[in-house]
Amino acid sequence: MSAPSKTELFLRNHPVSSYAQKIRIALREKGLEFDFATPQALGSGAANPSLSAQNPRLEVPTLVDGDFAVFDSTIILQYLEDAYPDSPLLPKDAKERVRVRHVEEICDTTYEAINWAYGEVNVFGRAEGEEKEKLMAEMKRQTIEIQTWLGSQLGDRPYFNGETFGYGESAGRESVKTTFGEFEEGLKAFKAMGGAFAKGRGMRREYRDYRLEFMVKSGGLGVVKRGIEEDTVRFGWPEGGASKG
Repeated sequence: MSAPSKTELFLRNHPVSSYAQKIRIALREKGLEFDFATPQALGSGAANPSLSAQNPRLEVPTLVDGDFAVFDSTIILQYLEDAYPDSPLLPKDAKERVRVRHVEEICDTTYEAINWAYGEVNVFGRAEGEEKEKLMAEMKRQTIEIQTWLGSQLGDRPYFNGETFGYGESAGRESVKTTFGEFEEGLKAFKAMGGAFAKGRGMRREYRDYRLEFMVKSGGLGVVKRGIEEDTVRFGWPEGGASKG
């Protein structure tokens, strides 16, 4: 897809990224037209000058509005609320705004880490045997605990956001037909990447903050150690000198 013009919104995106899904839902709920594309070699650790010029972390989503770029999904949502105030996504009440932001924080960190780890184990084959069984059991146990908490935040409301679909739903990644359809298509390609991060392929998955924490606390320290030894994992920007051998 061609680069964005100065009069349109352009989203650097990946269909399987929960963070990018959040932004696509928000843009559509606000009725904003936008184009999107997946950056080349996204998630591999390979250089991408056009993306790094807009987001030094080499991550999606990155939203380009004319000649202005915004990265980090939470900051992008805040920008959209400020720059495009029509069809606001946040509740009006201050305490309700805090509640849906809490939902966003938990979904973006603790919950996302579990879903990410599921892919590491079941798509990329990072663990086998007893190690895999332990990690899968932890994913299930922690997911139940998080979903119980999310249920308490929903309460008897029809939506996380309250009476209307909005910020809370984009943060909670509720299934929205168009966005979920894109996810399903992207998932097919994602599942076909099983050997992409094998030793010697030159591709490295990012083990950042809460994802790394999940692996360590849930019995996957061996996964991390092997990834470092085989140079198939990396850490967040800027990379440490030791991680480059």
